[in-house]
Amino acid sequence: MRILDKPELEKRLPWNALIDAIAEALREGKVQSPQRQVLPIAMPDGHTANLLLMPAWVSGEAIGVKAVTYFPQNPEKGLSSINAAYLLFDGATGQLKAVAEGDALTERRTAAASALGARYLVRPDARRLLIVGTGQLSIPVAEAHAAVRDYAEIAVWGRKAEKAQAVADALKAAGLPATTADNLEAAVRAADTISCVTNTTEPLIMGAWLSPGSHLDLIGAFRGDMRESDDEAVRKADIFVDTREGATLAGDLAQPLDAGVIGLHDIRADLAELATGAHPGRTDDEAVTLFKSAGFALEDLAAARLAAG
Repeated sequence: MRILDKPELEKRLPWNALIDAIAEALREGKVQSPQRQVLPIAMPDGHTANLLLMPAWVSGEAIGVKAVTYFPQNPEKGLSSINAAYLLFDGATGQLKAVAEGDALTERRTAAASALGARYLVRPDARRLLIVGTGQLSIPVAEAHAAVRDYAEIAVWGRKAEKAQAVADALKAAGLPATTADNLEAAVRAADTISCVTNTTEPLIMGAWLSPGSHLDLIGAFRGDMRESDDEAVRKADIFVDTREGATLAGDLAQPLDAGVIGLHDIRADLAELATGAHPGRTDDEAVTLFKSAGFALEDLAAARLAAG
């Protein structure tokens, strides 16, 4: 049995190889991945935490399951809001093959799936990337996007300037052209790609700010009461998702769907349709594209199999 901690996962899951592994799993179409279970846990202090269970398997080849806890109040205690573990079993014998540190696996597969969407939806000449949010996904998401497009500038915006500076410094140390953004509206208007990794329940990105040809990547809000973009952003964009089942439960799409701002027919394609070529992705350099991801178990299984070797 292999133990895969964060340094080992980072070594075994280079961005382009991981992005390709997720794309290949989508093209093969063999992974069975039921919709994840999100179980609310009422805490004694009145807050609500979540336990997420995400199984997936390829018959006769591999079985995997991830257990994730989400405690939104943890950052106030200096702790990570997301904690997880992944178990990978041999699909032919049922024997345990690997145990992976779930936080790092989630970070890398989430960033890789976002970057895979960007392969099809971000203009090839995109030069300015904006990262909105300074949590644990901000650095891997910036790195993954930089692996699929040659950005001349990567700006980081956060509610706290010192955290944005820390993220920018880490990206610069990794050799990326990072800086901070003080004014969110100005940064969005100037960006070719905007990637949001926050846990906000109130929209941060206004559709009126999105420039023609830009791409809005929404990662952070996974519950129905969470939302990173307003109605106008969703209304004006060509909408793409990782999966229809998962993405439409997240507030960025669930709320405008419930309000009749958009309909299910407005979702152009999911990630599998992009990866298989069933949909060409971006077809208009002036269009605003939007990719909403909520995460799904195929990504975890593809990442774990690649890491376990």
